[in-house]
Amino acid sequence: MSNQHISSAFDRDLEAIQAQIMKMGGMVERAILDAAKSLETRDVELAEQVRAGDKAIDALEQTINEEAARVIAIRAPTAIDLRLILSVIKISASLERIGDYAKNMAKRTSVLSGLPEVDGSQTALRRMAREVQDMLKNVLDSYVQRDAELALNVIQQDTDVDQMYNALFREFLTFMMEDPRNITPCMHLHFIAKNTERMGDLVTNIAEQVVYLVTGETPEEGRPKGDLSSTDLSVSKV
Repeated sequence: MSNQHISSAFDRDLEAIQAQIMKMGGMVERAILDAAKSLETRDVELAEQVRAGDKAIDALEQTINEEAARVIAIRAPTAIDLRLILSVIKISASLERIGDYAKNMAKRTSVLSGLPEVDGSQTALRRMAREVQDMLKNVLDSYVQRDAELALNVIQQDTDVDQMYNALFREFLTFMMEDPRNITPCMHLHFIAKNTERMGDLVTNIAEQVVYLVTGETPEEGRPKGDLSSTDLSVSKV
C-alpha cells in the first residue's frame, strides 16, 4: 500500500474517532442540562433518564479508547498524529467523568424532592450548570476548529464557575446557621455545587489539551482557581 493510501486511511480513522468525541460531548452537554433541570423542577423521571443515559456515555468512551488503540497499533502514527490520538483518549476520559458528575446530580434529585426547599438554590445551581455546559460547548468548538485562543477563553471562563460556587458555598453556610432544618438539604446542595465546580475543572482540562494539541505547549500561566472554600462537605467520588 502506498504512503498516500496509508495517509488517507489514517485521516478517515481520525475523522471517525473525532466524530465520536463530538457525539459524546453532545450527550454530556444534554446530561448536564437535564440533570440541572430535574433538580430545579424536582423531576424524578427526568433524573432517572440522566442516570440511565450515563451508561451510553461510558460505552462510547470505551469504543473511542478501543478505536484509538487500534489506530496506534495499525497506523504507527508520527509524533504529531500520536499527540492527536492521545489527546482524544484524554478528552474522552474527561467527558466520561463529567457525565458521572451529571449522574450524581441527578441521583440527588429524588432525595431532595422529599426535603424542604432552600430558597433560590436550585435556580442558582441550574445557572451554574448552564455556565459549565456553555464552557463545554465552547471547548468542543475549539477542538473542532483547532482554536487555541477559544480554548484559552474557556480556561478563563472557569473563574466564573468558581465564583458561583463560592457564593453558593457561603449561602449554604448561612442557611444552615439560620435554621437547623436546612442542614440536610444544604449538605446535598453543596455536594451538587462542588461536583458542578469539578465539571468546570474537567472542561478546563479539555481546553488545556486543545491548547497543547494546537501549539505543542501547555498554557503558560497556571490555571486561575477561584474556589476559596476550605471545607469540602460530603463530597465523594461516584
